[in-house]
Amino acid sequence: MYISRQKKEENIAEYVLYMWQIEDVVRACGFEIDKISTFIIDQQELSDAQKSELNEWYVSLIQKMKLQRIEKVGHLYEVNDVIMEMTYLHNSLLEYYKDEKYAKIYSFAEQFLEEFKKVSNNPNASNIEVFFNALYAKLILKIQGKEISDGTSEAFEAFTNVLAYLSAKYNKMKKGEL
Repeated sequence: MYISRQKKEENIAEYVLYMWQIEDVVRACGFEIDKISTFIIDQQELSDAQKSELNEWYVSLIQKMKLQRIEKVGHLYEVNDVIMEMTYLHNSLLEYYKDEKYAKIYSFAEQFLEEFKKVSNNPNASNIEVFFNALYAKLILKIQGKEISDGTSEAFEAFTNVLAYLSAKYNKMKKGEL
């Protein structure tokens, strides 16, 4: 909860990826708060009050995930909403604002997009969601200790650059400074 709050304020792309990771952790723990408490909450150096607050946050996530029927796959509505906002911002930067710097960054990343769309389990995903899926896959590959080819690393870096730029603009948009 503390990390998610910080990431949401500072880097919205990191927030999305973090929340996807938390959703998978909740699934891996079988939606059992006792397991989450033992393996995650109790391992952190927090006061009892902070641990209690974090416990309540996980209980809330468990309830939301069950209510939204994403026990096996899928993401929380609030996280999907962020991706939709970022997709809208992406389109706005290209079409309305005609942001040349963003257009250049995106254009470079676009060359890798089709390949990642082919391996995606969601053919209807927006390009921004494909970028997120790719970067989440990178995280999983790193956790599994698998090697990443130079070409794939280049694609990941390009996707990271797009999402980093979008995140900075997203923060400005939320502050009314765009």
